[in-house]
Amino acid sequence: MLRTHTCGELNISHCGQKVTLSGWIQRSRDLGGMTFIDLRDRYGITQLVFNMETNSELCLEARKLGREFVLQVKGQVEERSNKNSKISTGEIEIIVHKIKILNSSKTPPFTIEDKTDGGDELRMKYRYLDLRRNEVREKMELRHNLSILIRNYMNDLKFMEIETPYLIKSTPEGARDFVVPSRMNPNEFYALPQSPQTFKQLLMISGYDRYFQIVRCFRDEDLRADRQPEFTQIDCEMSFVEQEDILNTFEGLIKHLFMKVKGLSLSDFPRMSYADAMKYYGSDKPDTRFGMKFVELNNIVKGNGFSVFDNSELVVGICAENCSEYTRKQIDELTEFVKRPQVGATGLVYIKYNLDGSLKSSVDKFFTPEKLEEIAKEFGAKPGDLILILAGREEKTQTALNVLRLEMGNRLGLRDSDNYSPLWVVDFPLLEWDEDTNRYYAKHHPFTAPKPEDYSMLFTNAKDVRANAYDLVINGVEIGGGSIRIFDRDMQKDMFKVLGFSDEEAQKQFGFLLEAFEYGAPPHGGIAFGFDRLCSVFGGVESIRDFIAFPKNNNGRDIMIDSPSQIKQEQLDELQIKLVIKD
Repeated sequence: MLRTHTCGELNISHCGQKVTLSGWIQRSRDLGGMTFIDLRDRYGITQLVFNMETNSELCLEARKLGREFVLQVKGQVEERSNKNSKISTGEIEIIVHKIKILNSSKTPPFTIEDKTDGGDELRMKYRYLDLRRNEVREKMELRHNLSILIRNYMNDLKFMEIETPYLIKSTPEGARDFVVPSRMNPNEFYALPQSPQTFKQLLMISGYDRYFQIVRCFRDEDLRADRQPEFTQIDCEMSFVEQEDILNTFEGLIKHLFMKVKGLSLSDFPRMSYADAMKYYGSDKPDTRFGMKFVELNNIVKGNGFSVFDNSELVVGICAENCSEYTRKQIDELTEFVKRPQVGATGLVYIKYNLDGSLKSSVDKFFTPEKLEEIAKEFGAKPGDLILILAGREEKTQTALNVLRLEMGNRLGLRDSDNYSPLWVVDFPLLEWDEDTNRYYAKHHPFTAPKPEDYSMLFTNAKDVRANAYDLVINGVEIGGGSIRIFDRDMQKDMFKVLGFSDEEAQKQFGFLLEAFEYGAPPHGGIAFGFDRLCSVFGGVESIRDFIAFPKNNNGRDIMIDSPSQIKQEQLDELQIKLVIKD
């Protein structure tokens, strides 16, 4: 070994010992007759001391060393006169007797500090340097610790971790697949898995009644802060269970993680129907850390001569407490905010409930003071509050008001990342209609079972069929989702039929699963958690990239290794692929 100790473990009890340390130079300080170097590894920092009086040659050699040089030093541990309580080794220092340069370093393109001067793109280009920073290392450690806790918890519940294939078959449902050409099977392609869904169901049929896997998945979709083309799931499945069994088991896992990582004892997670989530929050992943629930106003405001309300499918609003003193400029800012293309509202109506008890609105000429008071009463508003109202098509208006609600939550400091509000959203629609293709798609995936009491409506009233499905939401982030699965061949064929599959298409795509159902498939269900998202919730940040060692940027590129990239013509020829360049 090139070291006897790490740079984070020495303390006052080691004084007088001769030690060997190896690491990187964090910084150096020349103070006339003394030179100090902070030596860093992933465990911490230790101060090295060089004295001109006792060893001028060694001290002069130390002064020639630059940041990020890799050193091995030998010396003696001594007590520091000026102790540093901010680091674990702050009571001691090393009086260096010998230096060995293991490798030199160019000057880094940004400082390897918690508060670095490097922007996102620069740090991603030199990600191997960014990973040296304490702030990033701590995120990697959090991810590692969570994975260990998860595996131990699942093992204690007799779950077995089983690997499933990465080279699988492309399926038409869900997001776009990443495809991989097969050299040995010309003109045929593998797909990288969006999830191990069908394989974990097959494992249930195989009798492995408790399966899990911390697994890499791939989706070729547009990226944002909480998406990457490759991501990690905690994938789980259980046999002989109903929905409550799944929810109780994995609520227990999340509570366990919060206790171990945060020292928090969470109470039982509330349940909210999908219908209520949309009605009161305009989102199937509501942030319930704060109130500001939606209030629908159709019955109160229509028929008063204000065409915006009269011609809208939905008129709905929120009440922001203690915001009646918002200036015209602040309200104009909110109006411009909701009119952005990303939000999509056409305008914003406000009602101020002034501290003197009077009501002032942007639609005074259409509504009497008595009507404004009736509206305020519907919200439970009090003097000092501000009511914000949107109108339009139902789904679009709900979505826009959800964005406005979250913006107000941010402005009012109501979305504290150290406050956790988990809940289960249940009773999702089984299907969703797409106007462009004029057909139904599965809301979750085509293997989700309908609620038993709704199954009879599958071909007569499909839009009202509820799924036996559930999502776990924490602070407005969907952490995981799952369902009770279809395990009956006839029901699965019905599901494919309502999704527009012919019998031939269903057989070609999923014949292996339909056949497996004929060999004693047990009732089963499961869930998959976004591991990267879970890490970001525990880490208190929105971006999952911070918790991935080598992430892609928002264009799906790894700018460090310059990927994706072109491949040689010889490789294309071997795969029998001919590129067609479009103008």
